[in-house]
Amino acid sequence: MPTVAFDWISTLRGPDRMPGFIATREHRRFVEFAGAVRRQRMIGLCFGPAGVGKTWSARRYSHWNRIEPFLLEWGPRDASGARIHTMAASSRTVFYTPAVGGGLKQIKDDLNFLAVRMGFCISAGLALKDASVDSMCITPIELLIVDEAERLNVTALEYLRDFYDRAPIGLVIIGMPGIEKRLSRYPQLYSRVGFAHEYQPLQGEELAFVLRRHWKRLGLALNADDFTDDRAIAVVARITGGNFRLLQRLFSQIERILTVNEMTTITEDVVDAARSTLVIGAN
Repeated sequence: MPTVAFDWISTLRGPDRMPGFIATREHRRFVEFAGAVRRQRMIGLCFGPAGVGKTWSARRYSHWNRIEPFLLEWGPRDASGARIHTMAASSRTVFYTPAVGGGLKQIKDDLNFLAVRMGFCISAGLALKDASVDSMCITPIELLIVDEAERLNVTALEYLRDFYDRAPIGLVIIGMPGIEKRLSRYPQLYSRVGFAHEYQPLQGEELAFVLRRHWKRLGLALNADDFTDDRAIAVVARITGGNFRLLQRLFSQIERILTVNEMTTITEDVVDAARSTLVIGAN
């Protein structure tokens, strides 16, 4: 017997891996980029190394960590549903990650499923804001964000182009460095790209800001004038290269080491010990 609900969840839902989200400069640039694509109803291309925060920014922009469970777990609602409807009406964005090896039929089914349910939520949210608005006369969804674009084959890319041509929405395609060169081989799609955003790793003062947040989360004070803290900062920067995901992983191990050893200072040795427990490569 088919288990439709489970199939949707396994296909569409990803785990919540956004602990302690930090609004970095790159995230703000992504918000500006996505907003421009949405307003201009164009195609935008976002690319950058794995782990720098592309997916986190896209899910944050679309409120997808809040909206996605609501869409998948369809059923009787309580008063909290109104908050999701309002959020959906503000976002008017669908975030989609194609499954590995998924064919064109699955992509069509997934997008149709999300569009129908998201459209309902947006319409309900618009009605909450202004009862006189005929939400049925409004195109509810204004932006589609497609993550992990490397998973899309030629047929799927052509489908997205056709989908974009037929629907008055913006389209953001997110991928690794090199995706822009791959798409350039498909002139009908690439000629429609109006915006490009290269997502950069953390650097300089912004990296220092994020490190202070990590120190504070552990209940510690970071003092760049202290030699021990200065050396720890240098080692963290060298190990992570400003990679947001790697910073999260490294500090999870640092926290474990401090707890196990009943320490209250992050030293160079602590960072090296945390690094030794990680598999660090092309994240």
